[in-house]
Amino acid sequence: MVKQYYKRIIVVGLTLIPLLTGRGLGGVVLAQEVSDLAHSNPLIMTGAIASQNTYYHSSVGDGYASPMSNTLTAKMKMQLRGLTMPFTLYYANRDKSFSHPHFLFSLNPQYKDWTGYIGQSVMPFNDYTFDMSFEGVGLQYQQQKGFRFGAFYGVLNRAINDDPYSGEPRYPQYKRIGWGLKAGYGSDKNYVELYLFKARDKHSSLRDEWREYVDPQENLVAGIRAVVTATKWLSFSANAATSAFSTDLDAQKIEVESISKYDDIFDAKYSSLMRFAGDVSANFTFNNLNAMLFYRMVQPDYKSLGVMNLSNNYQSVGLSMATALFNKISLTGQISAQEDNLTNDQIYTTRAFVYAAEASTNIVENLSLTVGYNGYRQVQGDGTLKVNDTTKVDRIMHSVTVKPQYEIDTETLNHSMVFAGSFTTNKDLNKFSEGQSDVTTLSAGLAYDMTVKSIETVFSTSFSHQTSKGYGTRYTTDMVSIGAGRAFLKNDNLTASANINFVNNSITGQKRNSSVGADLNIGYVVAKVHNFSLGAGLNKYYDVNISEEGEYFNASDVNVSLNYTYTFSLAELQKKMSKKNKTL
Repeated sequence: MVKQYYKRIIVVGLTLIPLLTGRGLGGVVLAQEVSDLAHSNPLIMTGAIASQNTYYHSSVGDGYASPMSNTLTAKMKMQLRGLTMPFTLYYANRDKSFSHPHFLFSLNPQYKDWTGYIGQSVMPFNDYTFDMSFEGVGLQYQQQKGFRFGAFYGVLNRAINDDPYSGEPRYPQYKRIGWGLKAGYGSDKNYVELYLFKARDKHSSLRDEWREYVDPQENLVAGIRAVVTATKWLSFSANAATSAFSTDLDAQKIEVESISKYDDIFDAKYSSLMRFAGDVSANFTFNNLNAMLFYRMVQPDYKSLGVMNLSNNYQSVGLSMATALFNKISLTGQISAQEDNLTNDQIYTTRAFVYAAEASTNIVENLSLTVGYNGYRQVQGDGTLKVNDTTKVDRIMHSVTVKPQYEIDTETLNHSMVFAGSFTTNKDLNKFSEGQSDVTTLSAGLAYDMTVKSIETVFSTSFSHQTSKGYGTRYTTDMVSIGAGRAFLKNDNLTASANINFVNNSITGQKRNSSVGADLNIGYVVAKVHNFSLGAGLNKYYDVNISEEGEYFNASDVNVSLNYTYTFSLAELQKKMSKKNKTL
């Protein structure tokens, strides 16, 4: 049955080829004269081609970044009698030897409620099932109300299979193939969707020398997402998934009849796990009050090969609210609690509590103010072992931020000023180590922009300071930046901006260093469709500590970026061709 499904997806992909080449349309569009196209406009086409090329050099070597990096992007969107075809082509090479370029192709034809996927595409499911891109084919049907479904088949990871005996081989990776199905019914306010996702590493895609270091994996995930609107002011939502995951396909197979009958869809091994993850929430809306109460639980070792960076082994509950007072003051707040060690297998249990609040308002017409507070409490509890009071983790963090903003506009000048300040304290509440690892941070920044309308020039300056105290040391950073920019020529086709910044860092009694940087950016637009830009930056670093030997450490780096973008539309191309025909 699965093989038949694969064949159906391939057939769907092949049926799209005539639409892309223009064949199968009776030759009507391709046979028309440009003048007829301009008259009837059956085809709408827009697009852009962009290239970015960057050079980087550092006096301490090129280990930090590649000396040359190049990207090329081509995007086009065609609309033909209800059929929409977005197209993307992307190439990038950030490797100095040009041996591992990155190539991306994407085509997503759309017709009414149908969407096709060819190349690198994204068809997200729910948060625990599948949310990454795939390279292959897919098809999706989705109505605003009613039935919906989708299917895809493709490559999730390309194999990384370098020669292990070469100078710098990359970490190996199996080629991973995946497919997915989803189906649902309903509207935005009331709906249910079901998901099925399968991924499997291709064993033969990796050299024998690497296989002892990397285990091939397999994963089958079934998920659900649902929303129910009970009343105008109350709705519920839920996400859940169950994952069968094999950490090593080379492990011994489970020879049990009740399990073996599912071998066609999942090959159960003694390395296989079955885990659950999900969340539920209730959403309330009363006049200008919005609130959400949620609960989330992810079992230990839960994993989906279709989800990147998913934490597990925890449960959390929380409440968030937002409202407005007197239609002038906006208020938001949140409180939540989280706990790990769901199966009590860890040595200790960690509990965390998060609470936050923010208020913002316009004090007068040109002056606004935002004040915020964030708090965090972490407490360590018993697990398989009793917590030792002398080493117990018990910390609390408080952070307060203030951000006033002022702006005034006159006939000759526009002034904008923003101040941002924050104070953070992170305290150790363990009485046996109280104060030893406390850290306090004070930061403040002021930015001012002034636009001189007579010369159409923007001048900007900013200053920021940060001081952190902890572990018997004081860290200080100061930064000053000055810049200016303006447009030139009749239609502002030429723009230029420059910026200089000074940074000083110091660690009391240990180290002090500073840096000076300058950036220049120039942009030029030709005929509204050709956009050239040049960016250049130079940074110089100084260690201003005088060592016993009296030596100084100096370093510098330079980067230059040349970019070009060309945007086009069928209408513009038709005008140009018409002008050429008239001249002939």
